[in-house]
Amino acid sequence: MKILLTGSAGFLGSHIANKLIQEGHTVIGLDDLSTGSLSNLDGLLQHERFTFVEHDVRLPYHANVDAILNFACPASPIHYQADPVRTIETNFLGIINLLHLAKTTGAIILQASTSEVYGDPEESPQREEYWGNVNPIGIRSCYDEGKRAAETLCFDYKRQYGIDARVIRIFNTYGPNMAEGDGRVVSNFIVQALRNEPITIYGEGTQSRSFCFVDDLVEGIYKFLTLEHGVDTPINLGNPNEFTMLELAELVIASTGSSSKLVKRPLPLDDPRQRRPDISKAISILDWQPRIELTEGIERTSSYFSKIIGK
Repeated sequence: MKILLTGSAGFLGSHIANKLIQEGHTVIGLDDLSTGSLSNLDGLLQHERFTFVEHDVRLPYHANVDAILNFACPASPIHYQADPVRTIETNFLGIINLLHLAKTTGAIILQASTSEVYGDPEESPQREEYWGNVNPIGIRSCYDEGKRAAETLCFDYKRQYGIDARVIRIFNTYGPNMAEGDGRVVSNFIVQALRNEPITIYGEGTQSRSFCFVDDLVEGIYKFLTLEHGVDTPINLGNPNEFTMLELAELVIASTGSSSKLVKRPLPLDDPRQRRPDISKAISILDWQPRIELTEGIERTSSYFSKIIGK
């Protein structure tokens, strides 16, 4: 296939670009480089089947393609809260432009949504049928509500125009190519541990997350992209094994051999207490489930950051 991939220079986008090239596809990678980095694409920029275009998805873009993967949006709170208006514009205007392109070209469109659509969930694990518990006017709303609106548009275009729109809800993902100042918990903990700095725990550290290694996630994304037919539901992609922040910190310290101590800070506003996916649909529809345990994934991610920060 000829594939348009937005957010191609980001953490997830760069891994997906590599996967698509490995599988023999031709890729146009779009990114405005507001949070992505061309260094993530070092191995692809000279590849004959990869073309990079610096472009902001808030503006229309046209290409004759067979599939569109939309990963254009900062995913870390530190980044998406820095310019909340731009964040919600990227989500809303970006998907409208790409859905119009899908309608024009007949391309499959796969939207990268997020577990953040569940907000601070009142049920666990979170099923795709759960409508969520989101604060529509909080400091995270630019991302949460932006992604929810993008999902709405995907399914409205699917119903109204018959396009093949597919939505994945991504749970916490980590691995190589995360930025050093990414602001997400795994990269924060690993960088602090490698530098033997205090590891920052917000609140009491009892809030939990489920961490999926990037290789597993990319495999699930690819399986959904290449599914012969679309489905009338979003699909959760994530690792259902749940860990508290204290457990994650202890694992990172053990993995890196760090002398870091834990230091507690106030819990950020609207920070979800729990996040765990129900992946029954991913198993039944995609024949997918994660394979890489957190211990192995942390070791591989720590090795990457060791090289980045010179430890």
